[in-house]
Amino acid sequence: MAGVINSYETIVVVTAKNGEENAKAVLENVKGIISKYATLESVDEWGKRRFAYEIEKQTEGYYTLINFKAEADFTAELDRRYRINDQILRHIIVKKDPRYLEGPKAKKAAVDVEAIAVESAIEAE
Repeated sequence: MAGVINSYETIVVVTAKNGEENAKAVLENVKGIISKYATLESVDEWGKRRFAYEIEKQTEGYYTLINFKAEADFTAELDRRYRINDQILRHIIVKKDPRYLEGPKAKKAAVDVEAIAVESAIEAE
């Protein structure tokens, strides 16, 4: 099934015990891997957050959400690289459902935006 491009999102939690600079270096490495083998769409750094429970005797970590498009084979390689890196405490890779990317809700939202623009233009006259 090679050749099919899917949309994914991944959340990475990097340890906070080595400081913010180390966490940024780890995230730059992750972004570099994704950029090399996939199309990087967006990166949303959530910053340092407290855990609900201890993970490996740690109470805080740096969270980052990354959206990208890639072939299905790439996610297995990305997961393998996450597991090798000791600085990454937790991670998840989720395939986005294409029905909701371009489904009726997305179309309805586009129609609503157009309707608001038309109403604004009518009121301006």
